[in-house]
Amino acid sequence: MEPRYVQAEVVEVGYSDETRVEGVLILRSIKGGTFIMGSFGGEVSLHISRFLSGDRTSIPTIYQMLSELADYEGLSLEKVEIYKRGGVLRANLYFVGRDKKIKLSNYRASDAIALACYYNAPIFAEESLFTGEEL
Repeated sequence: MEPRYVQAEVVEVGYSDETRVEGVLILRSIKGGTFIMGSFGGEVSLHISRFLSGDRTSIPTIYQMLSELADYEGLSLEKVEIYKRGGVLRANLYFVGRDKKIKLSNYRASDAIALACYYNAPIFAEESLFTGEEL
């Protein structure tokens, strides 16, 4: 059975420790459910926070490389899908442009969310991740 995805947005981002080593964020689905995501780098949390506030002046090199490649190929990030695989959160990234579609599969969910925030692209997550859904 194929997983069902629901659109979500980052409503909070921060750190789970005082040293800011581990990031944490809260996704809220359009149905009202929430999902707390942790266990990713504090640096990614910082970037997500900056991107959400509109600051795109300094981005990590790997994100910059992907951005330049997408620009060169006339691609834009259409959406990201977050899912659980073997107890680990992963993501698919969907790019579109110039009569082509590209799907990048099985990447870190935190990086995919950061890129979605950078590009203002929609985030979708497996419905089963959320609690308190109003079905």
